[in-house]
Amino acid sequence: MLKRNNWLRKVIIFTLGGFALIVLSVFLFYYSVSLGFFGPLYSKQELKAFENEMASQVFTSDGQLIGKFFDKNRTNVKYKDIPPFMINALVATEDARYFEHEGIDFRSLLRVLVKSILLGDKSAGGGSTITQQLLKNMYGRKNFGPITMLVNKNKEIILAQRLESVYNKEDILTLYLNTVPFGENIYGIGSASQRFFGVPTSELSIEQAAVLIGMLRANTFYNPRLHPDNAIDRRNVVLQQMQKYNYLSQDSVNKLVALPLILDYGDLNKDGIANYYLVHIRSEAHEIIKKINENSTEQWNIEKDGLIINTTLDYKLQSYALESFQEHLSIMQARLVQQYQSEKYKNKLQTIAEKELKRIGQIERKDEVRKQFLFDWDGYYSDSISVIDSVKHAMTLLHSGLIALDPQTGGIKVWVGGIDFNSQNYDQVLAKRQLASTFKPILYAAAMETGKRPCDYISNSTITLTDFNNWSPENYDHSSGGEYSLAAALAYSKNIPSVRLFFDVGFDEVNYLWKKMGFESVLENKPSIALGTADASVYELAKAYSSFANGGHSIATYTIQSIVSPKGDTIYSRAKREEYEEILLPRTALYMNQILQKAINNGTGKSLRNNYNVNLPLAGKTGTSQGFSDAWFVGYNPSIIIATRVGANSPYIHFYSGANGSGGRLALPLVANLLAKAQNDSTIITNINASFPDIPAKYSSALKCDDYIEETAMDKVLSVFKSKNTTLEKENKKAKRKKKKGLFKRKKK
Repeated sequence: MLKRNNWLRKVIIFTLGGFALIVLSVFLFYYSVSLGFFGPLYSKQELKAFENEMASQVFTSDGQLIGKFFDKNRTNVKYKDIPPFMINALVATEDARYFEHEGIDFRSLLRVLVKSILLGDKSAGGGSTITQQLLKNMYGRKNFGPITMLVNKNKEIILAQRLESVYNKEDILTLYLNTVPFGENIYGIGSASQRFFGVPTSELSIEQAAVLIGMLRANTFYNPRLHPDNAIDRRNVVLQQMQKYNYLSQDSVNKLVALPLILDYGDLNKDGIANYYLVHIRSEAHEIIKKINENSTEQWNIEKDGLIINTTLDYKLQSYALESFQEHLSIMQARLVQQYQSEKYKNKLQTIAEKELKRIGQIERKDEVRKQFLFDWDGYYSDSISVIDSVKHAMTLLHSGLIALDPQTGGIKVWVGGIDFNSQNYDQVLAKRQLASTFKPILYAAAMETGKRPCDYISNSTITLTDFNNWSPENYDHSSGGEYSLAAALAYSKNIPSVRLFFDVGFDEVNYLWKKMGFESVLENKPSIALGTADASVYELAKAYSSFANGGHSIATYTIQSIVSPKGDTIYSRAKREEYEEILLPRTALYMNQILQKAINNGTGKSLRNNYNVNLPLAGKTGTSQGFSDAWFVGYNPSIIIATRVGANSPYIHFYSGANGSGGRLALPLVANLLAKAQNDSTIITNINASFPDIPAKYSSALKCDDYIEETAMDKVLSVFKSKNTTLEKENKKAKRKKKKGLFKRKKK
């Protein structure tokens, strides 16, 4: 008996000693962690100073979010903007005793210890409180080899208690919901609400909040876009947890679990309405912030500091522009494809595509079949097609760029850089192509600058240039003879009078104004430039025409109105417009506005009135490149200028008639559809409806004349004996002689 008692005593002593050793080991391990043997622990001050990296948000002039710049896509929300039922869902699902403990739920830890370690129950959970999970989100976890979990858990236990001593419960919940990852490179409930449901967090419904809280268990497996069935199952679990802890009644849960999953998914970085524009916003914002940081001790980072960037873009006008692209270009694209499918033109397309494959060294693979995703106005589609058919598809895509700006300030209101940013990200607003007849107003303005007036007449008789392969320019309608007033020649876009005017004015005058208007391409001294063979972009053209709209001044375009810190402090504001350089006489601008209004009301742009019923004050000009390779249109008044160009990437791919390929048929409708929608929108009509200034009495007589004077019988007889051949050298000499006589002396500004 004595031996048995001794044995029992030894077992008890051994057990107690072992237990004491374990307790001592745990204490020593805990103490070593707290002393920083496994890396320093954050102090209370450091915990208090923690700030999330936040995405900077980009807003339109009317307050619509159009994009973000970020390392991590996170938008912080305030506690007052988090619906109470979202808090309830989080607590019920992740930490039911959250409001009872002080960072560590020892009851849950003991449960996990017994079930997971002693009983081997893997479904027991991790025992981490919301506070502990927040610390993991804030600072991550480091690797310490086999004891990684023990070290990190001990750190989180220590820091959780510190965190609860510097933040109240509401602050911790707010921090947690702003740091938690939702997959797809988005962080925080603010970004997740916008991504999956298209609303700010404050406007979430109960079932939507339950979906997002459900994603916290496994953000990919429960992603409602990728795995909707999993998301619904998890949402219903969250709702049932809310009922379990008396946040919802059973009747409410029954109704909510029966609801379908409805997403309003939107990725601003892929599907936004202004992705081409955002490229320029980012560039301009970086330049602004760079200058601010050079002159300030407080340093800002666009991708991390949650700045608010307010831009000049008009959300509704941008939306109407995109709708116009969809409505018009989808029709014209189908017509171009149909044209090249016809017997008459399909061999031409085959030849062009083969030449392209030879150029890139792929001709031997032309019949190889590959599966591809292809762009279509009805959406992307997958198809297995040959290499050469893929080239044909790409080459026959119609591309377009459109820009609208305020000609008074230079603020950009609309920027559509192409048909699809994801697959066609080259910005067509900046692409340089032949200007066609949209160049003519620059030529005619140069003439006005040298003293010409709208009612001066110029011959429409044919002319042959012997030193340019006997080139004889023709009018679009093949007419000739008589004389046109300068106003009519421009309004009706007559080619023969324009070439004659180029000789009359001289290259130097035209080139001078070309440079003053801000065009970058070098202008060649060839008479063909009168018909628009010079290259320029939609952006340059809109900027140049603004000098007509604003009375003769150059402008500096810009995209950012202000930048605001997360605390609401304005760190940048666009300075009030400085007085821009005068590049045209006010009289010239007045004349050009009257002539180009005539072009809209009676000339090449009249379909804007007749077919689209646009009744805004408007001046403008169409342009059609040789062979219909590009179509152009510019429309403007003193409050807005809109310019666009449409064409395939290759000039060899185009419509073969003006019925589809002219500026009035292919480009003008993009602007016409946009303005037709805008003029019926009471919220923006006043911003685009400015009237042109009245013509002063001293200039009005210069516009009162007949458009056309027919040749007299004597003129016709004399023209038989008069040579119509000329050379560039001869015409330039004539222009120089006229200048010497003072007929075209440029007046000083």
